[in-house]
Amino acid sequence: MTDKVLFKGGTILTLDHKLGVLNGADLLVEGSKIAAVEQTIEGVDAEIVDAAGMIVMPGLVDTHRHTWQSIIRGIGSDWSLQTYLQSIYFGNLGSKRRPEDDYIAQWLGAVEALDAGVTTLLDWTMINSDEHTEQLIAGLRASGIRARFAYGSPGEESYWNRESRLDLAAKAEEVKNAYFASDGELVTMALAIRGPEFSSWEATVAEIEAARRLGLVCSMHLGFGNWGAQDRSVTKLHKAGLLGPDLNIVHGNAIANEELELLRDFGGSLSITPEIEMMMGHGYPVTGAAIEHGVTAALGVDVVTSTGGDLFAQMKFALQAERAKENQRLLDEGIMPEQVPLSTKQMLEAATIEGAKALMLEDKIGTLTPGKEADLIMLRCDDVNLLPVTDPFGAVAQAAHPGNVDSVFVAGKAKKRNGQLVGIDKDRLKKQAVEARDFMLSSR
Repeated sequence: MTDKVLFKGGTILTLDHKLGVLNGADLLVEGSKIAAVEQTIEGVDAEIVDAAGMIVMPGLVDTHRHTWQSIIRGIGSDWSLQTYLQSIYFGNLGSKRRPEDDYIAQWLGAVEALDAGVTTLLDWTMINSDEHTEQLIAGLRASGIRARFAYGSPGEESYWNRESRLDLAAKAEEVKNAYFASDGELVTMALAIRGPEFSSWEATVAEIEAARRLGLVCSMHLGFGNWGAQDRSVTKLHKAGLLGPDLNIVHGNAIANEELELLRDFGGSLSITPEIEMMMGHGYPVTGAAIEHGVTAALGVDVVTSTGGDLFAQMKFALQAERAKENQRLLDEGIMPEQVPLSTKQMLEAATIEGAKALMLEDKIGTLTPGKEADLIMLRCDDVNLLPVTDPFGAVAQAAHPGNVDSVFVAGKAKKRNGQLVGIDKDRLKKQAVEARDFMLSSR
């Protein structure tokens, strides 16, 4: 049996600046990697996938998702940030999970992402015990998604306060050695730290240094809410010599322009979760300013307790929030806007290659470039909400939704075909998810 798959006749959005967009073109996968992207590929012994009438593009990259919360989906649709924190942390819902609940939550959350065309995510975790750690990792691996498993602290007050000197350094090394001996697996490790706005400075430094020692992406919530502008945390990190491309800052709504310049010059990425930020009270999304200042700006869903688990919606929220802000500024000056800020192409980059950069995976994913991993999705162009496709970037970023995702491949393996998930027992998934949800809610 051949390990080659040839996608024929698709509209290929490579997101590779050199390759661009190819109409009616072919893409060859060999094993787990993209072997060629050309107008016509002939004479290859391969499984043929008819991509005519499809947009073929890189899988979407979600750089910030609390995946375990899939089993309490929708519970916080009317929550503010303060309500969310008090409901999830500090001995509340997040502490009620059994290890087996975490397994099904991760499996469900990752399958939800795959179904919506998300082939890679950073799972920002809340760890309750060693047994929970094992099951969280196992649930991700069972789904077949590509993920950064960001090991994090328990959601208890002893950790989540500005005086807390507790740190994850020793435990992170233990987990890395136990579960992540190879960086060649689909699920690899990152570190989810509280950062200087939710723990002591000493703990922050210890955890960043541990992440660097272990070669891990280090992600923290920072620079939002009514304390974000006052704390100037990016400036503090810079003065301490701690900025670098391995630091991922989540939200960053209130960081100043000069701090964006520091991120650009010394490295570091932003994970922007526009819908949740606008809903919960983090602040206005920093998307436009981050891109304008040359910062790696990526997207995330954040929490499905309050929104859906797809990045199509987040692309639209990010675009329209930025456009509305700039349009209103001009209108207030008596000027009718003539051009809208940000392009759909820039937003698609935020959901693909910029996300890959934020997770330090740009050498593997994010574009359909020969030599990279074959993480790709296909969207049906003949669905009535996309028909006829005139501008493929606009179609994806402004009109598409998860129902348009026909096929999903991760490392060359099909996870969804013809609109149906592959190898997923939906009845079992539903039964276990409902049981886990009911247990958690009954234990409050």
